[in-house]
Amino acid sequence: MLTPDFHQLQSIDAEALAAEARAGLMAVRARASPKFFYDALGSRLFDAITELDEYYPTRTEAAIFAAHGDAIAAAARQRLGPGFGLVDLGAGDGAKAARLFDLLRPSRYVAVDISIDFLRLSLQRLQRAHPSITMVGVGLDFSAHLQLPDSLCPGRSLVFYPGSSIGNFDPDDALRLLRQARALARGGALLIGVDLVKDSATLEAAYDDALGVTAAFNLNLLRHLNRLIGSDFAARQWQHLARYDHGLSRIEMHLLARQALTVSWPGGSRHFDAGERLHTENSYKWTLPGFDALLRDAGWQQLQHWTDDAQAFAVVLAS
Repeated sequence: MLTPDFHQLQSIDAEALAAEARAGLMAVRARASPKFFYDALGSRLFDAITELDEYYPTRTEAAIFAAHGDAIAAAARQRLGPGFGLVDLGAGDGAKAARLFDLLRPSRYVAVDISIDFLRLSLQRLQRAHPSITMVGVGLDFSAHLQLPDSLCPGRSLVFYPGSSIGNFDPDDALRLLRQARALARGGALLIGVDLVKDSATLEAAYDDALGVTAAFNLNLLRHLNRLIGSDFAARQWQHLARYDHGLSRIEMHLLARQALTVSWPGGSRHFDAGERLHTENSYKWTLPGFDALLRDAGWQQLQHWTDDAQAFAVVLAS
C-alpha cells in the first residue's frame, strides 16, 4: 500500500504572524485577518457552525453534490481525461474531497492546508481507505500565493475549492487566486463552491445564529490574539456584529467595543471608543453572471453550474 508524502513548503513564522496582528490592530480602522480565527478551539467552533440550522452553505453544497455528483464527475472526467490529480485547497480533514474519490477516480490527491499537522492523521486514514491513490500533504498558506512545485503536482489537475471560501477574498484577490489556480491546473479544470446573493435576513442569520456559536467563534479570535501577541483583550468587553452590505455584496463580521477601553501588548496599545469596531472577516456573495465574469477574467472557460432549487449556492466547473 502507498503511504502519504508530506511537505511543509512554508514555515509558520510566529513572529511574522504577531507582527501582522499588531499592524492590523494599529490600522486606522482596526482589523484582524480571518486566519486568526483558527486556533484549536476556533476550528472546533467552526465545525459546530456548519451544523447550525441557520448556516446553510455546508449542507446546501453537500446536497448539490448528492443530487448531481454523477453529472459533475462525468463532466470533469470528460474535460481532464484519465490520470489526473485532485488538488484540494484548504483540505482540512479531506472529507469533502474523499466523498468524490469514487466518482472522479483521480490518480493523485494533493491536500493543501496551512499546516502539515492538520493533514497527517486525515491523510493516513484516507490512504488506508483508498490504497491505490497517491496522496500528498502540502503545508502552505495559499491565501498569500498559490504555487506548488511541479514534482508535487505533475500533469493536469482538477483544482477543488469547496465551501464558498472564495468569498473571503476581496474581488481583486479572488481574481489573483483564480489565475494562480489556473496555472496550477496545467490545462486541467476547477471545481469551486460559491455562495450566491440572497435576502439579507437569511445571510445575516447564517453569521449570527440564535445559539451564539458564531459569536463565540468571533470572540475566540481575541483569545488567540492574546496568546499570539501578549495582548489583554477581555472577551466580555466586546460584542459580535454581522451585517450584510448590499452595495459590496458581502457579509462583514466585526467585534464591537461595548465601552471605551484600551488594549495593551508588549511594546504597544490601542484605544477603542465605545462602539468602535474591530473588523474580522468579509464574506462576498456572488451572482452567477458576476462569478462567471470573474472566472473568465482569470482565464477560465467552458463554465457549468449546478445549484440547489432555491439558487442559494452553486458548484461551478471550469476548464
